[in-house]
Amino acid sequence: MGNKFRVGISPECVTADGGTVFGEEAMKVLEDPAIDWEFFPKRESELTPEQAATYDAFCLMTAKVTPRTLSGADRKVKLVARFGVGYDSVDVPACTANGVMLTITPDGVRRPVAASVMAYVLALAHRMYLKDRLVREGRWSEKGNYLGMGLMGRTLGVIGVGNIGAEIFRLVQPFDMRLLGCDPNVPQSAVDQLGVTMTDMDTLLRESDFVSVNTLLDDNTRGLISKREFGLMKPSGYFINTSRGPVVDEAALIDTMKNQRIAGAAIDVFEEEPMSADNPLLKMENVILAPHAICHTDECMRMLGERAFQAAVDLAHGRTPGHLVNPEVLEHEAWAGKWNWPS
Repeated sequence: MGNKFRVGISPECVTADGGTVFGEEAMKVLEDPAIDWEFFPKRESELTPEQAATYDAFCLMTAKVTPRTLSGADRKVKLVARFGVGYDSVDVPACTANGVMLTITPDGVRRPVAASVMAYVLALAHRMYLKDRLVREGRWSEKGNYLGMGLMGRTLGVIGVGNIGAEIFRLVQPFDMRLLGCDPNVPQSAVDQLGVTMTDMDTLLRESDFVSVNTLLDDNTRGLISKREFGLMKPSGYFINTSRGPVVDEAALIDTMKNQRIAGAAIDVFEEEPMSADNPLLKMENVILAPHAICHTDECMRMLGERAFQAAVDLAHGRTPGHLVNPEVLEHEAWAGKWNWPS
């Protein structure tokens, strides 16, 4: 192995046939003379100081990186590359304090997640989950009882108008919907060309026929949508969450759906993953569920792999990787020549 830059990759990326979810094209990025890579021997909920002393870079799906992970005196890890855009599983201050870069892969999820939201909008609007059941149960005579909702003139509200939220607005253009956005960090001028009106969250919830949540999980967004917020929605409205489970108060969501306070919901993320077998959402006919994987397509996985692996290759050659979450880490003494890696 010599002095090669060692990369450890999440083992949940390995498929049953011994391949990877990323495909051959993405794995070729790691075919670099400076790189030595391997999958972790087993799936870990939290990476250990021993792993941080073994690898120069982590490429991660769900494993946590904590202060304990980075606590060893012989730590060598310099990079945590997340597959995706959420990084609530990584202690960012601990990374920065220890001179560890954290990168994400927004290019890999932008279109796949936005397309998934549109798939949910269409499935809910056409009540596909109910019509599928009618056929399977031989209830053809009931089809007139389940009219869908046309999209022309209806209102789509997006909470979180960043990388993914803006892409949703691009994809929805042909459907002639009214578009509302809510994001304290996005000015009206940034979405004028998309025909979006930026507004406050209460107005968005009251006026939208479809509400899509696309925020990061942090202290400001944890529990962002709860009983009060669901109470503002139209009884005919639909709710979609593809962000993170804890952004939504799941008990409030369950109560809302159980009492049919809104027409339906499509949920990809949950407070507990995997969700427990007794979760009431599993038995509800007005809810579409996915296992935090609605956007997982070959396109998505290829791009996630390529971008995360490229971050490792860039750092192995002394280049600052793209999409750095904690750019202040570059001021750390570690980057003043303490560490050396192959050029």
